Amino acid sequence: MKRILVVDDQAMIRQLLEISLRAADRQIVLAESGEQALALVEEQPFHLVIMDIMMPGGMDGFETVACMRGAPRLCRCPVLILTAKDQRAERDRADALGVEGYLVKPFRLQDLQAQVEKLMDMPTALPF
Repeated sequence: MKRILVVDDQAMIRQLLEISLRAADRQIVLAESGEQALALVEEQPFHLVIMDIMMPGGMDGFETVACMRGAPRLCRCPVLILTAKDQRAERDRADALGVEGYLVKPFRLQDLQAQVEKLMDMPTALPF
């Protein structure tokens, strides 16, 4: 079973992604903050992380991805940024972190599904 971690501070977005990505061979795990996401990745590996950038409070999405990239368990796990920010600076920062996908809110569900399928089929995805 493939595991996808969805990290977003908005409950409606998390629910939408959980419903949209649900499949027989997938387990969707939800986190509402970067800190919660880091705790989850310490417990279990994931095949894909879908990460929001803007999260209030502690860590933003970029900081979370930087910490994840430093964890040996996740160093090869693809990351899809899902954000309302569509500025060149954010895209450049995502590229610098080695993020594999970038999708801007609002998004079409077909585009999300296509990105998820593409990233989960990457040879860098963890083989479980």
